[in-house]
Parts: sequence; C-alpha cells; structure tokens
Amino acid sequence: MSLQFLVDGLLTGLMIGLGAIGVTLTYAILRFANFAHGELMTFGAYAAWLVSFGIGALAGGSLPALGPFSVSAAVLLAGLVAMALTALLALGLDALLFRRLRERSAVIVVVMASFGASLALRSLIEFAFSSSPVYFGRELQIARRLGLGLRVTPDQAALVVVTLVLLLAVHLFVARSQAGRSMRAVSENPALARVAGIDVEATVRLTWMLGGALAAAAGTMTGILVQIRPGMGFDLLLPLFSAAILGGIGSVPGAIVGGVVIGIAEAATVQFVGAEWRAAAAFALLIAMLLARPRGLFGGRA
Repeated sequence: MSLQFLVDGLLTGLMIGLGAIGVTLTYAILRFANFAHGELMTFGAYAAWLVSFGIGALAGGSLPALGPFSVSAAVLLAGLVAMALTALLALGLDALLFRRLRERSAVIVVVMASFGASLALRSLIEFAFSSSPVYFGRELQIARRLGLGLRVTPDQAALVVVTLVLLLAVHLFVARSQAGRSMRAVSENPALARVAGIDVEATVRLTWMLGGALAAAAGTMTGILVQIRPGMGFDLLLPLFSAAILGGIGSVPGAIVGGVVIGIAEAATVQFVGAEWRAAAAFALLIAMLLARPRGLFGGRA
C-alpha cells in the first residue's frame, strides 16, 4: 500500500487550515458564516499572479525560476502584495456591506449577504480574467524520493515550510499579543470586552485583515501547486468550513488540525475510493463531527 496520500493530504490540509483560520475567526468574533471567504482566496491568487506578471514585465521579461523551484522571486513579492490587497478587500466588504447589516439585520441576512458577495466576486473575477486557468509557472518538477515510497517536489516541500511558519506566527499572535487577547475577549463577549476598554471595532477590522491576508496566502500557494481559476475558492469552501467546525469554532490550532484531518481524508478517499468521492469526505467528516461533538476537537463553545 502506498503512503503517498499522507504527504499529499498533509500539504493540502495545511493550506486548508491556513484558509480556515479566517473562517473560524470571522465566525467566532462576528457571529456569522462568511461564504465569501473562498472568493477572497481566489482574489488573492489572481492578485499575486497579476502582480508577478507586472514585475516580470517591468524587468523586461519573465524572471528565471529560483533554484529547484518552479516560480521566480517575483511570485514571492507578489504574494505579499496580494495579502495586503486582499486584506483591504475584506475591509472594504465589511465597510460597504457587512457592518451595515450587522447593525440592522438578523444573522441570517448577513449570511445571505455573504453568499451574494461570493457570487458577485466570482462573477467579477471570471469577467476580468475569463474562465480559462492561469499558471504562475509551467516548469515541470521531478519529485524527490523520501523513502517508504514517498515522493515530494521542491515546491511542495517549500510550501509546507512556508505554511508552517505562517501558522506558527498566527498562533503566537493570537495567543501572546495584546491584539490577539482582544480578539479572544471579543469572541467570548463583545459587550463585556467593550466595557473593559477594548476597541471592538478595531478588533473587528483586524479580524478581517488577518483573515483576508491568510486567505490570499492560501490561494496563492494553491495556485502555485495546481492552477488558478475563478471557481477554486468555491471548491475549497466546504473543506474550509469542515476544518473550522472539526477543529472547533474560534480555535486557531483547531482549524489547523481540522485542515490536516480533512486534507488527509480527501487524499485517502482519492487513493482508495475514487477522485469523484473527494468532496464527500469533507462532508461526511463535517456531519460526523456535528453529531458526535458539536463543539469540535478544540472548541469551547458550540
């Protein structure tokens, strides 16, 4: 039996976990499920691709790939720019749509508004870039042997390291910093946090920026591994929510563990059952967790 699905699932799961952090923080602090989060990932991937293309054009042509990897240094810089742009987009969505509805309407109205925002963003992206996929690079990589029949490409190994660094940084930020403590306080009780002197609106803005930036990072890395297309964020929406619920709403480590579990389950499903059942794995785990433990693995509140 090949264990390659463990490597593939771990890589996919870490990126799902990275994206699921924004979902879980938004739900814990703003109290609604943001269905537009997948489109933030798509926007971030396209923004990174467009900026890297612009950097290459300014440099007089495509920059050479870095060492054994398939992408150039322009993609790394473009990824940082895309994280900033996507954070601004998330802030803009909140200012134009969600904040007004949160103050005047029921939660279900905000949820439906996020669904509408998801459709609008996806349509705008498809209008701007067409439905044809685009690629950061077309360099073919030869997978390196790790032993036990496992193989990994240089891109996959590098993205695992980058993802782990980002996850650790977010965990330390939420757990150790004053801003992180404010986020946890608002997630527990917004009214009490305001009485205690915490700027709740600033915390909400920080949540959108953090979630948007991480969504862009996850989208960019997914684009490096496979391709960028308008529906990529929508296809990841179920795994993102499954990871957030599996790990426990509001828990950053839970989102990471949940993402890894979902990723390995999907990879195992592809290898042992069939690729057409891949999405069913995330759905089955979501239902099982809701029935067995609604609070999730690390959750403190349902």
